[in-house]
Amino acid sequence: MIEIGSYDFEGPFKNTSNLETQSGVYAILGRNSVNEDWGVIDIGESVNVRYRVENHDRAGCWKEQNYAILNCAAYYCNLIDRSIIETELRNRYNPPCGDR
Repeated sequence: MIEIGSYDFEGPFKNTSNLETQSGVYAILGRNSVNEDWGVIDIGESVNVRYRVENHDRAGCWKEQNYAILNCAAYYCNLIDRSIIETELRNRYNPPCGDR
């Protein structure tokens, strides 16, 4: 588990196969060593978190941030909650790859 905002996300995971094919909010996280805290690169929401992360149009931006380690995390919730949580976390972290 990793706390992002006030939410306990599952992860961080190196492999997207650890993500569920469920509705929720995802976070893309980066760091350069295991001794560093995670930086929030992107926050989004989807009806199918695993599919969205694996097929994301902003994946190139994630790599351009030049972190040595990229991971993903997820908070599973319904449509209404995921929209509210995504907006809250985007406003809080202002992720560099968060533009739509």
